[in-house]
Amino acid sequence: MATAKNPKSKKQLIDDDQLIELYMNAVLEKNEAPKNVYLFCKEHAIEEADFYSFFNSLDAVKEAIWVKFFDNVVGMLQKDSNYASYENRNKLLSLYFTLFEILTLNRSYIFYTLKDNKEGLRNLKQLASLRNHFKDYIVDILKSGETEKDSKVKKITRPVFSEGAWLQFLFILKFWLEDTSKGFEKTDIMIEKAVKATFDILDTTPLESLFDLGKFIWKERA
Repeated sequence: MATAKNPKSKKQLIDDDQLIELYMNAVLEKNEAPKNVYLFCKEHAIEEADFYSFFNSLDAVKEAIWVKFFDNVVGMLQKDSNYASYENRNKLLSLYFTLFEILTLNRSYIFYTLKDNKEGLRNLKQLASLRNHFKDYIVDILKSGETEKDSKVKKITRPVFSEGAWLQFLFILKFWLEDTSKGFEKTDIMIEKAVKATFDILDTTPLESLFDLGKFIWKERA
């Protein structure tokens, strides 16, 4: 039976990165996910209290893995002194290319954790936190290129664009999982074509025109 320990004598021997690494290795080595927190901690000689100080469940670990991937990508982009001056299209391209470089380094884990999903990528619970981080980052990209003149219009179009970018990412992710080309070169082509299509379709100029028209009609009726 587990008993409470004296807080003064407790020594933290593990962190969230180590827990994530242990979890991913366990999945790859056994070709199955740990059954529960108790068995996971017992196998790796971890106090359950230490585990719960970082995550409230194994599902939370699975979500955190994707966030860690994304945080690594953002960190790499921010180290590029030229990135801030890129146009939004090139920022999105850089985001995708760097993200899929990270995912490729962890393809074995990702392929295992996604291959048996029956609900479709949009419904995967483990991607929930990544979705929030991804969409927030897309909004930040849009904000960085805004002028004061069009900020009111962009405030409306940002959520549409960020959701569209997320759906686009899921589409590319599925394509990448099924890509058998050397070095996943077809995925690179898909990224370039998808981003170009997105910016062609989601050009804000017609949206701004519709917004102005809507304002005019509303004022006239008022």
